[in-house]
Amino acid sequence: MNTQQFAKLFPLGSHLCREPMPAMSELKRDMENLKRHGFNLVKLQEQWAADEPREGHYDFSRYEELIEHAARLDMGVYLGLTCEQAPGWLWRLFPDCRMVGRNGLPIVYQAQTPLPADGKPGPCYDHVGAMQAQTRFITKLVSTLGKYENVVVWNTWQEVAYWADGIVGQPVCYCEHTLQAFRRWLRERYADLDGLNRAWNMRYGGWEDVLPNRHAARSCCPQDIDWGYFQDNVRPAYTLSARAEAIRAADPYGRPVFAHKAQATIGSGQDWAYARCQDFLGSSAYPAWGALDKWDDGYPGGGRYERHTALVSELWNGVALKYDYIRSSNPSGAPVWAAEFQGGPVSTSFHKGRVPSAQDIRRWMLTAVGSGVTAISFWVTRAEIAADELNGFGLLDSEGDTTPRFEAAAVIGQALNRHADLFAQPAWPGAEVAIVVDESNYQVCALLGRAAEHLPYSVRGWHRLLWDAGIPVDFIAASQLDPQQVNRYKVLILAFPLSMSEQVAQQLARYVEQGSTLISDACPGRVSEHGFANRGELSPAMRALFGVRQNGLAMVREPGGEMRWSPPERTWGEYLDATMLAGYGPLAGESLRANVYIETFERDDSQPCLMYGGDIAGVVRQVGQGQAWLLGTFAGHGGTAYRDEQSLNCISRLLSQCGVSAQRQGRLLLRKRVIPGKQAWIFTNPNAEDVTELIELDGWQVEDLLGEPLRQEGGVVHLLVRGLDVRVLVLSR
Repeated sequence: MNTQQFAKLFPLGSHLCREPMPAMSELKRDMENLKRHGFNLVKLQEQWAADEPREGHYDFSRYEELIEHAARLDMGVYLGLTCEQAPGWLWRLFPDCRMVGRNGLPIVYQAQTPLPADGKPGPCYDHVGAMQAQTRFITKLVSTLGKYENVVVWNTWQEVAYWADGIVGQPVCYCEHTLQAFRRWLRERYADLDGLNRAWNMRYGGWEDVLPNRHAARSCCPQDIDWGYFQDNVRPAYTLSARAEAIRAADPYGRPVFAHKAQATIGSGQDWAYARCQDFLGSSAYPAWGALDKWDDGYPGGGRYERHTALVSELWNGVALKYDYIRSSNPSGAPVWAAEFQGGPVSTSFHKGRVPSAQDIRRWMLTAVGSGVTAISFWVTRAEIAADELNGFGLLDSEGDTTPRFEAAAVIGQALNRHADLFAQPAWPGAEVAIVVDESNYQVCALLGRAAEHLPYSVRGWHRLLWDAGIPVDFIAASQLDPQQVNRYKVLILAFPLSMSEQVAQQLARYVEQGSTLISDACPGRVSEHGFANRGELSPAMRALFGVRQNGLAMVREPGGEMRWSPPERTWGEYLDATMLAGYGPLAGESLRANVYIETFERDDSQPCLMYGGDIAGVVRQVGQGQAWLLGTFAGHGGTAYRDEQSLNCISRLLSQCGVSAQRQGRLLLRKRVIPGKQAWIFTNPNAEDVTELIELDGWQVEDLLGEPLRQEGGVVHLLVRGLDVRVLVLSR
């Protein structure tokens, strides 16, 4: 199987193993077993420390033997790099390539095996010598293994991150090489030192004086905001781009290059930055590694999970949200890879998780397909042998050639490949609604206490509200707000928009003027992108867009006296009582729960849509051909905390007013994959009980993806979906 042939398939794969590598005969048997069950892809994870143990002395023979065996089996190979696990000679040759912690001391740590954390944080690749050594190794690797046509894709960074806080107890990197790179980036961003001083409200006398703060409790200062942006976006992107360029220069067949995250960074725009450093960005998914946020309804707080609540959250939070985000972050038309997909129990040291059932695998895989995923590679084929992940994660147990979860993955993968034209290609039909994510807002919130938790929680909650309403959703980065990208949406949503630049605010205003709708939570642009409070407590451009002035802003209690996110009162009178905001005008008869804050307004030429007693707590304004809605609270929190039907109905009514229609069929949620003349309709039943709905086919021929029986009368299917299950209908003309 060559690269061109493989491009016509849905890549269904599994990672063979982690070091220490089992006997070659065992690996080959596992590959043969995968092939017998319809898997068409194996992932090999190389390790720099093992493959160049002495400088200039390379040994890729193990990979070559396995790649050749895969070719005999007509299987593709997905090859991942582990360059954070650097060889010992690199540290000796370049002692100053060690990352430096916040305390100014070098991190004297180097991973001898991929565990823990695949060698992270690794060397500092702002060091020229370390970067050159890395790219030289990549060039040799690709020129050696790239001769095999069944290598179908390169992955440059397994779960992009440094994880230094968790691994070595400090953020990185504060070395002189990184500080120089930071200053170079600031020169590009602000043109000159005067521009930097004006933006930061500082009076630096020279570039050598520009340094990040090093105290543990970071403040929301301009230098900390830009330092966070640089560390989270610019440094990883530099390494990702260098690796991709080295691969492209050495690969004779020009195969796709990607990297993958452990998970999407909800509320941040960094995934958009990473996705543009190579062909696309993928993500891991371990749905059973943690079902709920501590603020969510049903979070047990050390107690016992309720089954239905947890499994729905695995489905929505662990799969749908994550891949909607990753899909959206990629360039239009790019693949969406589930680069690591949970195959067995999460096992960390002595704590073993639930062994996924066949039903779990079915539910997770088909939900991923509904979010636009075009490839699934399981972690791992056979249970892990390293003690830190003791007998965990595998589709197979430590012995034996099958399990119910393995069989389920194989059956679903074969079914997807029978319709590879629909599932192996980007066939997401688009959404009418997009949630805006702004990296500047993320960096400011990261420095403002619990705002760091509120922002992703709000984004996540808005997604859940839309998921429950049956409304497909995209995400869009503020950096991508050009007319071609943004005008395809009927509605943009600003979730927890605490910080905003006037440039972004003006772009959003133009979007509304051109005929679309903007819905914003409270406090849009309360803080500038450099961490300074705006006078009037709103962005000037947002005040003009919504036609309001802020009248009041106060924290509101949580229902039932709970304090999931609320800080204790300093004194009497800090909190308003828990309440529902009353719909007014276009939202008359509805009610919306107030979360975190209630913001009230004096209006200019806008119309009230929400009331708090006699005060206006939400407005709508006609602007050009479009509409701007401002809600005086954080509605997204209600998607996952203190959930109630009234709030969901209010949001559904609001979106209906904006011309957005739900795709759900009765009690079933619906997602679609679409190509000319053919569609897949993915139906999810999030309820505990079985649900039957009548599905009108409108002239389509229909079959169940997995061959399950369908009751059809004329042009109508009586579709039964079991509780907590997913069914896929394939429609063709």
